Amino acid sequence: MSAIPPLSLDQHLCYSLYSTSLAIGRAYKPMLDAMGITYPQYLVLSVLWEKDNLPVGMIADRLLLESSTLTPLLKRLEASGMVRRTRNPEDERQVLIQLTEKGRALHARSVCLAETMLETSGLSIAQIGALNDQVRSLRDSVVAALNGR
Repeated sequence: MSAIPPLSLDQHLCYSLYSTSLAIGRAYKPMLDAMGITYPQYLVLSVLWEKDNLPVGMIADRLLLESSTLTPLLKRLEASGMVRRTRNPEDERQVLIQLTEKGRALHARSVCLAETMLETSGLSIAQIGALNDQVRSLRDSVVAALNGR
């Protein structure tokens, strides 16, 4: 017998995280639309802004996605002129993703997303940072537990 009683929807951490993610996505949407990208494309660009010229598999790992899920998104980013896909000369099986000038230029414009988070959340930078640390720690614990299966 479980020691945890049945939970209401709002008591489920997974629902709180999910619905918060949706709300943040709605807050970001006008700015992302103005930049001509979707939220998943923004995440890929964020990975590349940290380190450019990465194999598809490394980007997928960083975003906890399958490479097959990422490939259509990367093709759309390439078609919009944000990234370039090339074969790795050292391993032809590997596709490398590089930012173009257009993709690099969006980095400075993406600051508006952090500003929006501060404005709409009512939290301070320190509070957002502490909350983000807790959520990342939770994510890392869950991923580690799943990988240990």
